[in-house]
Amino acid sequence: MSLYQKTLADFNNNFIGFATLIVIGQSCLGSAAAMNILRNGTSILQMGQLAIIVLICMLVNTSILAQMKHKVIFNLTIISVISSIFFILMNTLIIR
Repeated sequence: MSLYQKTLADFNNNFIGFATLIVIGQSCLGSAAAMNILRNGTSILQMGQLAIIVLICMLVNTSILAQMKHKVIFNLTIISVISSIFFILMNTLIIR
């Protein structure tokens, strides 16, 4: 059994607890990404990045509130975390 399948099974078993943690965790991570994006200015490039990260984080919160399938929520959470970390690293290390 792969790590993905094992984690998804745990997520399915304890969905209510994980949903609460996901909303708090990815909102904090998304806001940290937004802060790092805006720290570099307010050009069209930063506004595009900000729009992308806000839409992805809102999509995760909306999917939880809309009670979508657990696998969809789980996959959107993974996408949200990866994209937030990507934008944090990109704006901290690359774009100055």
